[in-house]
Amino acid sequence: MNDKTAPKADADSRKERLAAQLRANLARRKAQARAKRAGAADERPEGLAPSPERTTPREPKPDYDS
Repeated sequence: MNDKTAPKADADSRKERLAAQLRANLARRKAQARAKRAGAADERPEGLAPSPERTTPREPKPDYDS
C-alpha cells in the first residue's frame, strides 16, 4: 500500500473544495451588493428584509464646536 499518495490526494481535494466555497461566497456577496443597490430584499430565506423608507427627516446633529 502506498501511503504517500493519500496526503496529496487529500490536499488536492481540500484545495478544490475551498476554491468552490470561495466562488460560492463571492457569488453570494455580489448578489447581496446588487440587491442593496436595487433596494430589494436578500433572496435567501434567512436573509434580511430591506430597510423601511424613512417617513420623518433625521434630526440635525448637535454642533459641539460652538
